[in-house]
Amino acid sequence: MSRVYNFSAGPATLPIEVLEKAQSEMTDYNGSGMSVMEMSHRSKDFIGIAGNAEKDLRSLMKIPENYKVLFLQGGASLQFAMVPLNLFSSSKKADYVNTGSWSKKAIAEAKRYGSVNVIASSEAANFNYIPELNAGMFSPDADYVHITTNNTIYGTCFQSIPETGDIPLIADMSSNILSQEYDVSQFGLIYAGAQKNIGPAGVTIVIIREDLLGKAQNFTPTMLNYKIHSDNESMFNTPPCYSIYIAGLVFEWLLANGGVIAMEKKNRQKAATLYDYLDNSERFKGTVEVNSRSIMNVPFVTGNDELDAKFISEASSAGFKTLKGHRSVGGMRASIYNAMPVEGVEKLVSFMRNFEQANS
Repeated sequence: MSRVYNFSAGPATLPIEVLEKAQSEMTDYNGSGMSVMEMSHRSKDFIGIAGNAEKDLRSLMKIPENYKVLFLQGGASLQFAMVPLNLFSSSKKADYVNTGSWSKKAIAEAKRYGSVNVIASSEAANFNYIPELNAGMFSPDADYVHITTNNTIYGTCFQSIPETGDIPLIADMSSNILSQEYDVSQFGLIYAGAQKNIGPAGVTIVIIREDLLGKAQNFTPTMLNYKIHSDNESMFNTPPCYSIYIAGLVFEWLLANGGVIAMEKKNRQKAATLYDYLDNSERFKGTVEVNSRSIMNVPFVTGNDELDAKFISEASSAGFKTLKGHRSVGGMRASIYNAMPVEGVEKLVSFMRNFEQANS
């Protein structure tokens, strides 16, 4: 069977070059006579894999020296607890911006450990835009401010990063890390589940400024303490070895293809192709306010549930997979992460155009 165009929101499509490299090394990594899945995380080979992955990620994101890179487990959902457990260190108060399902879950979890002030929310409009923020909205005594840079379900994205002054800014970047350039020094901590732009599910990336380490609340479980993981170079326990290996191959692929700058240019091209069609279509419409649109996740509808279902079915038969939208938005959603080729979006738009003509 030939490869399909996989528009899944995650786990998502991976670069074919990465999959083929992993295939070639599946039973014998680098002459070791074993798979990465079989080797000790303390072995020279795996320590090299993890070290190269960190080095390449630092290069891709231009991560300053005073930031630690951690390879953890539990997905972004575990970070919803780890952030407050480690950063509620003074006032035990934090400001959160509510822009979707995942930020709501982060808010609910943080409330278990301290006081949460929701300074802005787009929930009343079913999260179809990013609220405007200004410096006067932030609590002067907040331990941190939390945002979700890109909202996978609703297809919105912060177009600029808020200035929070001396208050550490925490960002869930799970669905747009490495898709566009960010100045890491604007953030106190960045976290991201891997299964969208980095690799398979199983590893979570945390990038944390060193001065934020060592502030965990005294009841924080050992496994949820950032400093423990930092002191042990992400190997306090057995890490998700194979997921780190694949992430490292993705980082190599990104570097070989121009890095984040080149990837952002390609991503904006893909998004523009799809949005331009939606803006001029008589049948399909986007669901997000124009000035809040994501370049990673594009939800759209026909306005007719039966027609939506027909489109999803016919698209799947034509090789365009996993286009069904999240239940809270309905319709369709095309996730066009880094590994989705420009050709995939162009062919999807061509299919949509033909479907529109046949169902006008």
